[in-house]
Amino acid sequence: MPPPSLTSGWVFDPIPAAAILAVATFYLYGVLVLRRRGDRWPVARTISFVVLGLGSIAVATMSPIAGYDTTLLSMHMVQHMILSMVAPVCMALGAPVTLALRTLTRTPRGWLLAVLHSRVAAVLSFPVVAFTLYVLSPWALYFTSWYPATLESDYLHNVLHLHFVAVGCLFFWPLVGVDPVPGRVGFPFRLLTIFLTLPFHAFLGVTMMGMTSLIAAEHYRSLDLAWVDPVADQERAGAILWGSGDVIGLLFFGVLFVQWVRASQREAAREDRRLDLLEARARGERSGG
Repeated sequence: MPPPSLTSGWVFDPIPAAAILAVATFYLYGVLVLRRRGDRWPVARTISFVVLGLGSIAVATMSPIAGYDTTLLSMHMVQHMILSMVAPVCMALGAPVTLALRTLTRTPRGWLLAVLHSRVAAVLSFPVVAFTLYVLSPWALYFTSWYPATLESDYLHNVLHLHFVAVGCLFFWPLVGVDPVPGRVGFPFRLLTIFLTLPFHAFLGVTMMGMTSLIAAEHYRSLDLAWVDPVADQERAGAILWGSGDVIGLLFFGVLFVQWVRASQREAAREDRRLDLLEARARGERSGG
Protein backbone atom coordinates (compact mmCIF):
# COMPACT_ATOMS: atom_id res chain seq x y z
CA MET A 1 0.00 0.00 0.00
CA PRO A 2 1.43 3.42 -0.97
CA PRO A 3 1.54 6.39 1.41
CA PRO A 4 -1.81 8.20 1.73
CA SER A 5 -2.68 11.00 -0.68
CA LEU A 6 -5.78 12.81 -1.92
CA THR A 7 -5.97 10.46 -4.90
CA SER A 8 -5.39 7.14 -3.13
CA GLY A 9 -7.34 5.31 -0.49
CA TRP A 10 -10.85 6.34 -1.52
CA VAL A 11 -13.36 3.64 -0.62
CA PHE A 12 -17.07 3.07 -1.08
CA ASP A 13 -18.64 1.48 1.96
CA PRO A 14 -22.30 0.68 1.21
CA ILE A 15 -23.33 0.60 4.88
CA PRO A 16 -22.43 4.19 5.86
CA ALA A 17 -23.32 5.40 2.36
CA ALA A 18 -26.84 3.97 2.64
CA ALA A 19 -27.27 5.33 6.18
CA ILE A 20 -26.09 8.82 5.20
CA LEU A 21 -28.33 8.87 2.13
CA ALA A 22 -31.36 7.72 4.11
CA VAL A 23 -30.89 10.29 6.91
CA ALA A 24 -30.27 13.10 4.40
CA THR A 25 -33.38 12.12 2.45
CA PHE A 26 -35.60 12.17 5.56
CA TYR A 27 -34.18 15.51 6.68
CA LEU A 28 -34.60 17.19 3.29
CA TYR A 29 -38.10 15.75 2.94
CA GLY A 30 -38.98 17.31 6.29
CA VAL A 31 -37.69 20.69 5.09
CA LEU A 32 -39.77 20.30 1.92
CA VAL A 33 -42.91 19.52 3.96
CA LEU A 34 -42.41 22.68 6.00
CA ARG A 35 -41.94 24.85 2.93
CA ARG A 36 -44.99 23.40 1.19
CA ARG A 37 -47.21 24.47 4.07
CA GLY A 38 -45.61 27.91 4.19
CA ASP A 39 -43.42 27.47 7.26
CA ARG A 40 -39.85 28.71 7.39
CA TRP A 41 -36.82 26.55 8.12
CA PRO A 42 -33.40 28.26 8.37
CA VAL A 43 -31.07 27.39 5.50
CA ALA A 44 -28.16 27.47 7.93
CA ARG A 45 -29.67 24.54 9.83
CA THR A 46 -29.99 22.48 6.65
CA ILE A 47 -26.41 23.23 5.67
CA SER A 48 -25.19 22.40 9.15
CA PHE A 49 -26.95 19.03 9.29
CA VAL A 50 -26.67 17.76 5.71
CA VAL A 51 -23.50 19.36 4.35
CA LEU A 52 -21.34 19.72 7.45
CA GLY A 53 -22.72 16.96 9.67
CA LEU A 54 -23.52 14.13 7.27
CA GLY A 55 -20.82 15.35 4.89
CA SER A 56 -18.16 15.01 7.55
CA ILE A 57 -19.34 11.45 8.26
CA ALA A 58 -19.02 10.68 4.55
CA VAL A 59 -15.50 12.10 4.48
CA ALA A 60 -14.52 10.15 7.59
CA THR A 61 -15.85 6.82 6.27
CA MET A 62 -15.14 6.95 2.53
CA SER A 63 -12.22 9.32 1.87
CA PRO A 64 -8.52 8.38 2.22
CA ILE A 65 -9.09 8.82 5.95
CA ALA A 66 -11.15 5.62 5.83
CA GLY A 67 -8.85 4.01 3.29
CA TYR A 68 -5.98 4.17 5.78
CA ASP A 69 -7.84 4.01 9.10
CA THR A 70 -6.71 0.41 9.69
CA THR A 71 -3.20 1.13 8.43
CA LEU A 72 -2.28 4.26 10.39
CA LEU A 73 -3.35 4.95 13.95
CA SER A 74 -2.92 8.66 13.22
CA MET A 75 -5.43 8.45 10.36
CA HIS A 76 -7.82 6.51 12.57
CA MET A 77 -7.51 9.26 15.18
CA VAL A 78 -8.51 11.91 12.63
CA GLN A 79 -11.54 9.77 11.83
CA HIS A 80 -12.29 9.36 15.55
CA MET A 81 -12.35 13.11 16.16
CA ILE A 82 -14.52 13.83 13.10
CA LEU A 83 -17.09 11.19 13.99
CA SER A 84 -17.21 11.88 17.74
CA MET A 85 -16.97 15.69 17.76
CA VAL A 86 -17.33 17.47 14.42
CA ALA A 87 -20.26 15.50 13.01
CA PRO A 88 -22.37 15.42 16.22
CA VAL A 89 -21.99 19.16 16.84
CA CYS A 90 -22.88 20.08 13.24
CA MET A 91 -25.84 17.70 13.24
CA ALA A 92 -27.08 19.09 16.55
CA LEU A 93 -27.01 22.63 15.15
CA GLY A 94 -29.27 21.35 12.36
CA ALA A 95 -32.06 20.66 14.92
CA PRO A 96 -33.25 17.34 13.40
CA VAL A 97 -35.49 16.46 16.36
CA THR A 98 -37.31 19.78 16.11
CA LEU A 99 -37.75 19.26 12.37
CA ALA A 100 -39.12 15.76 12.93
CA LEU A 101 -41.59 16.89 15.59
CA ARG A 102 -42.88 19.60 13.27
CA THR A 103 -43.30 17.38 10.20
CA LEU A 104 -44.03 13.80 11.27
CA THR A 105 -47.57 12.51 11.19
CA ARG A 106 -49.35 11.69 14.43
CA THR A 107 -48.26 8.06 14.91
CA PRO A 108 -44.51 8.34 14.21
CA ARG A 109 -44.46 11.63 16.11
CA GLY A 110 -45.92 9.78 19.09
CA TRP A 111 -43.19 7.14 18.77
CA LEU A 112 -40.50 9.83 18.76
CA LEU A 113 -42.00 11.54 21.82
CA ALA A 114 -42.16 8.18 23.61
CA VAL A 115 -38.45 7.65 22.97
CA LEU A 116 -37.55 11.16 24.10
CA HIS A 117 -39.56 10.75 27.31
CA SER A 118 -38.45 7.17 28.01
CA ARG A 119 -36.48 6.20 31.09
CA VAL A 120 -33.63 4.86 28.93
CA ALA A 121 -33.24 8.24 27.21
CA ALA A 122 -33.37 10.02 30.56
CA VAL A 123 -30.62 7.82 32.01
CA LEU A 124 -28.31 7.89 28.98
CA SER A 125 -28.68 11.64 28.53
CA PHE A 126 -28.22 12.42 32.21
CA PRO A 127 -25.23 14.81 32.17
CA VAL A 128 -23.00 12.73 34.45
CA VAL A 129 -23.72 9.52 32.49
CA ALA A 130 -23.23 11.15 29.08
CA PHE A 131 -20.01 12.83 30.24
CA THR A 132 -18.65 9.56 31.65
CA LEU A 133 -19.41 7.64 28.46
CA TYR A 134 -17.84 10.34 26.32
CA VAL A 135 -14.56 10.75 28.20
CA LEU A 136 -13.97 7.15 29.31
CA SER A 137 -14.91 5.20 26.17
CA PRO A 138 -11.66 6.18 24.35
CA TRP A 139 -9.65 4.79 27.26
CA ALA A 140 -11.66 1.57 27.14
CA LEU A 141 -11.19 1.42 23.36
CA TYR A 142 -7.45 1.94 23.06
CA PHE A 143 -6.29 0.13 26.19
CA THR A 144 -8.30 -3.07 25.83
CA SER A 145 -8.65 -5.73 23.14
CA TRP A 146 -11.61 -3.84 21.66
CA TYR A 147 -9.56 -1.69 19.28
CA PRO A 148 -7.44 -4.55 17.84
CA ALA A 149 -10.67 -6.50 17.27
CA THR A 150 -12.13 -3.65 15.20
CA LEU A 151 -9.05 -3.73 12.95
CA GLU A 152 -9.68 -7.35 12.04
CA SER A 153 -13.49 -7.31 11.64
CA ASP A 154 -15.42 -5.21 9.13
CA TYR A 155 -18.55 -5.61 11.22
CA LEU A 156 -16.90 -4.38 14.43
CA HIS A 157 -15.22 -1.62 12.44
CA ASN A 158 -18.62 -0.27 11.35
CA VAL A 159 -19.98 -0.70 14.88
CA LEU A 160 -17.08 1.41 16.14
CA HIS A 161 -17.95 4.20 13.70
CA LEU A 162 -21.57 4.10 14.86
CA HIS A 163 -20.39 4.16 18.46
CA PHE A 164 -18.34 7.31 17.88
CA VAL A 165 -21.29 9.14 16.33
CA ALA A 166 -23.84 7.87 18.86
CA VAL A 167 -21.79 8.77 21.94
CA GLY A 168 -20.90 12.14 20.41
CA CYS A 169 -24.58 12.91 19.77
CA LEU A 170 -25.55 11.74 23.24
CA PHE A 171 -23.00 14.11 24.75
CA PHE A 172 -23.24 17.18 22.49
CA TRP A 173 -26.94 17.42 21.53
CA PRO A 174 -28.19 18.38 25.02
CA LEU A 175 -25.29 20.86 25.32
CA VAL A 176 -26.13 22.57 22.03
CA GLY A 177 -29.66 22.99 23.34
CA VAL A 178 -31.39 23.54 19.99
CA ASP A 179 -33.54 20.41 20.10
CA PRO A 180 -35.99 19.44 22.88
CA VAL A 181 -33.96 16.40 23.94
CA PRO A 182 -33.59 15.12 27.51
CA GLY A 183 -30.50 16.03 29.48
CA ARG A 184 -30.47 19.74 28.75
CA VAL A 185 -29.01 21.93 31.48
CA GLY A 186 -28.32 25.63 31.99
CA PHE A 187 -25.55 27.44 30.16
CA PRO A 188 -23.14 27.65 33.12
CA PHE A 189 -23.21 23.85 33.48
CA ARG A 190 -22.82 23.39 29.71
CA LEU A 191 -19.70 25.54 29.68
CA LEU A 192 -18.33 23.71 32.71
CA THR A 193 -18.96 20.33 31.07
CA ILE A 194 -17.05 21.26 27.92
CA PHE A 195 -14.23 22.75 29.99
CA LEU A 196 -13.93 19.49 31.94
CA THR A 197 -13.50 17.42 28.76
CA LEU A 198 -10.32 19.29 27.76
CA PRO A 199 -7.94 17.68 30.28
CA PHE A 200 -9.28 14.20 29.46
CA HIS A 201 -8.41 14.60 25.75
CA ALA A 202 -5.07 16.14 26.64
CA PHE A 203 -4.15 13.44 29.17
CA LEU A 204 -5.08 10.59 26.81
CA GLY A 205 -3.16 12.20 23.95
CA VAL A 206 -0.06 12.79 26.08
CA THR A 207 -0.29 9.22 27.40
CA MET A 208 -0.24 7.86 23.84
CA MET A 209 2.66 10.09 22.89
CA GLY A 210 4.74 8.87 25.81
CA MET A 211 3.96 5.15 25.58
CA THR A 212 6.83 2.74 24.95
CA SER A 213 4.44 -0.09 23.98
CA LEU A 214 2.47 -0.05 20.74
CA ILE A 215 -1.33 -0.10 20.63
CA ALA A 216 -2.54 -3.04 18.49
CA ALA A 217 1.13 -3.89 18.00
CA GLU A 218 0.55 -7.25 16.32
CA HIS A 219 -1.69 -5.73 13.66
CA TYR A 220 0.44 -2.71 12.81
CA ARG A 221 3.76 -4.60 12.78
CA SER A 222 2.26 -7.28 10.54
CA LEU A 223 1.63 -4.65 7.84
CA ASP A 224 5.40 -4.18 7.49
CA LEU A 225 5.14 -0.88 5.61
CA ALA A 226 8.51 0.62 4.73
CA TRP A 227 7.18 4.19 4.67
CA VAL A 228 5.78 4.32 8.21
CA ASP A 229 7.19 3.85 11.70
CA PRO A 230 4.32 2.57 13.89
CA VAL A 231 5.81 4.11 17.04
CA ALA A 232 6.19 7.55 15.44
CA ASP A 233 2.70 7.23 13.98
CA GLN A 234 1.30 6.49 17.43
CA GLU A 235 2.97 9.65 18.72
CA ARG A 236 1.27 11.58 15.90
CA ALA A 237 -2.05 9.99 16.83
CA GLY A 238 -1.67 11.17 20.41
CA ALA A 239 -0.81 14.68 19.24
CA ILE A 240 -3.86 14.72 16.95
CA LEU A 241 -6.11 13.60 19.80
CA TRP A 242 -4.68 16.20 22.15
CA GLY A 243 -4.58 19.12 19.73
CA SER A 244 -7.82 18.59 17.83
CA GLY A 245 -9.76 17.73 20.98
CA ASP A 246 -8.70 20.97 22.62
CA VAL A 247 -9.25 23.10 19.51
CA ILE A 248 -12.74 21.71 18.78
CA GLY A 249 -13.64 21.86 22.47
CA LEU A 250 -12.61 25.50 22.75
CA LEU A 251 -14.48 26.41 19.56
CA PHE A 252 -17.60 24.74 20.92
CA PHE A 253 -17.03 26.54 24.22
CA GLY A 254 -17.14 29.79 22.24
CA VAL A 255 -20.36 28.74 20.47
CA LEU A 256 -22.01 28.03 23.83
CA PHE A 257 -20.85 31.36 25.23
CA VAL A 258 -22.37 33.22 22.26
CA GLN A 259 -25.62 31.26 22.70
CA TRP A 260 -25.66 32.19 26.39
CA VAL A 261 -25.18 35.89 25.64
CA ARG A 262 -27.94 35.86 23.03
CA ALA A 263 -30.30 33.98 25.34
CA SER A 264 -29.59 36.51 28.09
CA GLN A 265 -30.31 39.39 25.70
CA ARG A 266 -33.61 37.82 24.65
CA GLU A 267 -34.57 37.27 28.29
CA ALA A 268 -33.67 40.88 29.11
CA ALA A 269 -35.79 42.08 26.17
CA ARG A 270 -38.76 40.00 27.36
CA GLU A 271 -38.37 41.38 30.89
CA ASP A 272 -38.22 44.94 29.54
CA ARG A 273 -41.44 44.36 27.59
CA ARG A 274 -43.11 42.91 30.69
CA LEU A 275 -42.09 45.86 32.82
CA ASP A 276 -43.20 48.33 30.14
CA LEU A 277 -46.60 46.60 30.02
CA LEU A 278 -46.97 46.74 33.80
CA GLU A 279 -46.00 50.41 33.81
CA ALA A 280 -48.51 51.18 31.05
CA ARG A 281 -51.26 49.38 32.98
CA ALA A 282 -50.38 51.31 36.16
CA ARG A 283 -50.55 54.63 34.28
CA GLY A 284 -53.90 53.63 32.82
CA GLU A 285 -55.30 52.76 36.23
CA ARG A 286 -54.09 56.08 37.71
CA SER A 287 -55.53 58.12 34.85
CA GLY A 288 -58.77 56.16 35.00
CA GLY A 289 -59.02 56.69 38.74
